Amino acid sequence: MATSILRLPGVKARTGLSRSTIYVRIAAGTFPKPVSLGDRAVGWVEAEIQLWLEQRIAASRQAGR
Repeated sequence: MATSILRLPGVKARTGLSRSTIYVRIAAGTFPKPVSLGDRAVGWVEAEIQLWLEQRIAASRQAGR
């Protein structure tokens, strides 16, 4: 199974979050950590971002009950 990696612009587009919010949430432990791709490049595992989004959707639906 191939693993897809999203770079920051893709993560921002998928989540609607800003760069600073993403990094604040990573530091807080509430957002998936990036994977090092090289000396100055990181990316996020697409499946982890998708799971995070699904969890956020489920949490918001339960809170609205």
